[in-house]
Amino acid sequence: MRDSAIRIYILFMLIILSSCSKYQKLLKSDDFELKFEKAVEYYELEQYSRAIGLLTDIIPIYRGTVKAEILNYYYAMAHYNMRDYIMASHYFRSFATAFPNSEHVENFLFLSAYSKYLESPRSSLDQTNTIEAIRELQSFINRFPGSERVEEANELIDELRFTLEKKRFDQAMMYLRIGDYQAAYTTFENMLRDFPDTGFREEALFRIILAHYEFASRSITDRQVERFREVARNYQRLLRFFPESVYMLRAQRMNEFAQQRINELTQSSEYTNK
Repeated sequence: MRDSAIRIYILFMLIILSSCSKYQKLLKSDDFELKFEKAVEYYELEQYSRAIGLLTDIIPIYRGTVKAEILNYYYAMAHYNMRDYIMASHYFRSFATAFPNSEHVENFLFLSAYSKYLESPRSSLDQTNTIEAIRELQSFINRFPGSERVEEANELIDELRFTLEKKRFDQAMMYLRIGDYQAAYTTFENMLRDFPDTGFREEALFRIILAHYEFASRSITDRQVERFREVARNYQRLLRFFPESVYMLRAQRMNEFAQQRINELTQSSEYTNK
């Protein structure tokens, strides 16, 4: 049984070595037509790495010919199927530029954006690909408003925008945790400005009150009145938009304390003589 297994293993390795040897010879060959045929064959067999190796060699040879479009089609799709999404996105867009009248342009521009979407990281990491994916998806929608993929593109944009919202929200919460209250309320305000329909709106409005409250409480006496007035002003905003907010009781307490401190300070001789 053991000898049989060894023989099978040796036979398997010989087949692999023979296959590699044939592929290496093909790479060195000047038979471009054969390379083209084998590249397509490898692609259809889902041996994308080998297909890419051959296509890399022959695409420059066929540039400007009738075969250029199909070669570049396989090249872009092979990278996509290899899950090399960064390069795939690049080649999809290059294809659309080089062959603007191709029947594949609409699909490739969508796949270019979708590849960026697939490269979009979790919210705690750099969001360059997320921003680029949103821009490309919106560009696709603008260019092909009647496409059957518009609905999907809009859904992807919503998902990507949530990632950006979450990153901004988490950044503001970090500032709040470490006691950088000015940075906290500024970041929350910027998030609300950039994402007015965010699902974090209610909590962000409350956290703005909290950040102003903590900032005012730690300020020197001369600055407390103006800063506690920011607490009261932002409390009114939360009350206006979310009168039944789950944060309302805590917000009310901070507002009451802020009003109390404003009254105390404005009535004190120390403050009025300033």
